[in-house]
Amino acid sequence: MYGRHMAAGPSGGVDPVVTLDQVPRWSDVDPTVPYISDPLTAGSDGGLGAAAVSRFPVDPEINSRIYLWRGNPWNLEVDAVVNSTNESLDDAHSSPGLHAAAGPGLAEECATLGGCRTGMAKMTNAYDLPARKVIHTVGPKYAVKYHTAAENALSHCYRACLELLIENGLQSIAAGCIYTEAKNYPREPAAHVAIRTVRRFLEKQKDKITAVVFCTTTTTDTEIYKRLLPLYFPRDKFEEEVAVSKLPADVGDENGETVIDERKIRIKPLPVLSPNNEPPPETATSDSSFVDIGLTRRQNSFNMDSYLDPSFMSIIKDPDQRRLEQWQRAAQAQKGFNCARLLGYGDLGGPPLSAAEEYSLHSRYLAKANSLNLSEIAEMKIVYRGGVDSEGRPVMVVVGAHFLLRCLDLERFILYVVKEFEPLIQKPYTIVYFHSAASLQPQPDLGWMKRLQQILGRKHQRNLHAIYVLHPTLGLRAAICALQLFVDGEAWKKVVYVDKLVHLFKYVPREQLTIPDFVFQHDLEVNGGKGLIVDPRTKYIYQRAAN
Repeated sequence: MYGRHMAAGPSGGVDPVVTLDQVPRWSDVDPTVPYISDPLTAGSDGGLGAAAVSRFPVDPEINSRIYLWRGNPWNLEVDAVVNSTNESLDDAHSSPGLHAAAGPGLAEECATLGGCRTGMAKMTNAYDLPARKVIHTVGPKYAVKYHTAAENALSHCYRACLELLIENGLQSIAAGCIYTEAKNYPREPAAHVAIRTVRRFLEKQKDKITAVVFCTTTTTDTEIYKRLLPLYFPRDKFEEEVAVSKLPADVGDENGETVIDERKIRIKPLPVLSPNNEPPPETATSDSSFVDIGLTRRQNSFNMDSYLDPSFMSIIKDPDQRRLEQWQRAAQAQKGFNCARLLGYGDLGGPPLSAAEEYSLHSRYLAKANSLNLSEIAEMKIVYRGGVDSEGRPVMVVVGAHFLLRCLDLERFILYVVKEFEPLIQKPYTIVYFHSAASLQPQPDLGWMKRLQQILGRKHQRNLHAIYVLHPTLGLRAAICALQLFVDGEAWKKVVYVDKLVHLFKYVPREQLTIPDFVFQHDLEVNGGKGLIVDPRTKYIYQRAAN
């Protein structure tokens, strides 16, 4: 069991003080519990391949400093607790309940600090709290357009809190999730940033910190942390091997921050001078080591120009040149798909996305979808949840005839699809597509379908069990064949064609589906109604009894 605070105090309504001895260490929690199932996977192989190297190897010493606790951090008896607040450090925008528990002295001291910038941290006394100090930090506002900047600002929040802890000679800290619903930061990406930042920090400073307590106050956050902690703090070799395939492709640099290559400037280390102050002779090696400019201190030297290398302080690659090369690769790729455009399939060209790019793209769309009201898309009943198939997998229903391309905002529809599919694609699921009478409506081209599939990401492809297509036409079969060839064979080879509605019920029971009336009518028309009877009230289809 994970630690959790008990009932409120008898008279004052204050939760009892919890010491670290009452909270189990992460290393003491049973690692055999099978909850390692992360949607942010970088590959499908669950084992540690010969060429794969764990980016977060097992480290019992680090694990012994990690705690996961369900409750408010200010009820813990630790050296410092973290308060997620705003730039003004006012109590109205602080972690709910902290100022009330600490007393009025905390707000009075915060008013003297002159505010705090996003990504930074400041310390005050803890007053009536069982902790010794309170560390105040300001999390970033999340915007899809500035996803990377928000990630790095959030990472800096956690690092600033830990640095402030050490600077003041403190050793234990408890932190809740440094984000708020008002700032629109998605929960799971925020947890990845928090956990990996703490891991990287402890790799360097574990001798100075005795405890880092991740505190959660909701079931959702608790389950997220229980699922992600084994990826960054594996407790045995099995968890380490699983983490190789489950970790995101991008886990940041040595500090846990996301690195943008085109903004990195690298330089060669200066040559070692001989006793006569002459540069060493040229060597034939071509394997030059580079160091990041942020980690290199300026060194004073005379006659430096005499042995500067041409690549000294040169940019890795000019951003404009890099974008030009990407455009040229995309244009070259598109030349091979002219036949697809001639057949009306749309633009299927362009380079494929990496796992990290797909995850970033999906996260941005999901965050934006959760912040918008998409009720007008829901009312069109193009995509909606069904029940479960014959083997208990959840079902998503798609109605092709409801896809009114002329009056549909495709961008908002994509956002709605991403939001509706998100709960399903975490585990095996099924799609039922009614193509009944859909040929009467214009449909999006396959270039748009490719883009939608990239946004949904690789977990959608892996967990998709089957796509049952009812009443397929020749044109639809050709389009799906093109999707298999040009877009993705893994997902589109899972298509199962179903010509009769009664045959669909072998895969998905009738009571698990909400089927539009015109689908029944279309089924009778295309199949001639031979041997079938439709109950007008229940819409059940029965086989006609033989004479």
